Amino acid sequence: METTFDFEKPIADLQMQIEKVRQVAEKTKVDMSATLTELQEKLEKTKHEIYSNMTGWQKVQMSRHPDRPQTLDYVSMICEDFIELHGDRNVKDDKAIVGGFATIGGQPLMIIGHQKGKNTKERQFRNFGMANPEGYRKALRLMKLAEKFNKPVVTLIDTMGAYPGIEAEERGQGEAIARNLLEMSILKVPIICIVIGEGASGGALGIGVGDRVYMLEHTWYSVISPESCSSILWRSWDYKEKAAEALKLTAEDMLKNGLIDGIIPEPLGGAHHNPKAIAETVKQKLVADLTELRQKPANQLVTERINKFSGMGVVIE
Repeated sequence: METTFDFEKPIADLQMQIEKVRQVAEKTKVDMSATLTELQEKLEKTKHEIYSNMTGWQKVQMSRHPDRPQTLDYVSMICEDFIELHGDRNVKDDKAIVGGFATIGGQPLMIIGHQKGKNTKERQFRNFGMANPEGYRKALRLMKLAEKFNKPVVTLIDTMGAYPGIEAEERGQGEAIARNLLEMSILKVPIICIVIGEGASGGALGIGVGDRVYMLEHTWYSVISPESCSSILWRSWDYKEKAAEALKLTAEDMLKNGLIDGIIPEPLGGAHHNPKAIAETVKQKLVADLTELRQKPANQLVTERINKFSGMGVVIE
């Protein structure tokens, strides 16, 4: 059964009406094409109204849709080949982050991303996409490998945050993320980062420093989730909608504040409604940007990347 959010109820009601009219027409053999056309037009209009005026909290909900494409879905849809690489050569292989060499549009590269899992068993196996320090160290190992062979890096971000367990802190969660921020800043190959779902806290930033940083239309990127923000400020999750608006976490807000380089439009109703279409859009964007970034010398890439991130949050009055 397809997941429907509260704000999508008018759409679901119209779809149900259309189905009932179809059933009646089939049963009675009466021509109801005019009624169906009217309802279809009303449905399209309602979809455009709802999906083009979503609140911050509604975008958060959309980014968490269980059918939304994840990293391995994009890999299977946009890569001509993919060789997954495992382990951080120190502790173990973190299943929350996947990565390996791939080819997109004839261009060889390293692709790395969070993987949440599709069902309960897989989510537990993937730790719900929340990486431990070894996940970020695996990502860094793959990035350095890409640099060694002069291949660009693509990262796909989709996490509720880095794993906050005691064992993760014991193994240096903060240090692992900080090391990635430093190393990605000075990596001598092109880096493109795309938020494909949730972009929460340092867990997202750990693979989020790039020459180009994009967000899909119905995703969010913030230092904290609305629920956690609400629980800290109001001691309750009841104000998560208010927190989502205050955090300015949507793609539009992030672009307006100069924190990302662009928004990748999703099919009407979200990426899960047409995974192949969003995969093709992402592929075209990657191929175009990689072609452009490959022309730049390594020193120029690093300088521009550092200047871009150094300029964030700077205000001159």
